[in-house]
Amino acid sequence: MLVWQKAYKFTLNVYRISEKFPQQERYGITSQLRRASVSIAANIAEGYRRIGKKDKLHFFNIAQSSLEECKFFIMLSFDLLYFNSLVNDEFNQQTDEVGKLLNAYCHAILQNS
Repeated sequence: MLVWQKAYKFTLNVYRISEKFPQQERYGITSQLRRASVSIAANIAEGYRRIGKKDKLHFFNIAQSSLEECKFFIMLSFDLLYFNSLVNDEFNQQTDEVGKLLNAYCHAILQNS
């Protein structure tokens, strides 16, 4: 699935960039952002293998929620000057792309009877 591939690349980017966050954030923003990013791809994978429409949508909705959580931590990290505007733009592009693909996938499931 393309959405899973994009989510996975986003997770790798989160790990790469958050490695440079301050040490005092190790158990704070760094941990929270990483866990939320992993949750996106993990829930897409789990939802993909579900048979029922309701089950699929449940896991994709969790992925959407984790994506929104990531957006918050990205905004907070940027405002705390943990990375520059180029990284912020890259993160925003990735989250927008994953969000659009995930929404399209959910809509396709709802349309398919």
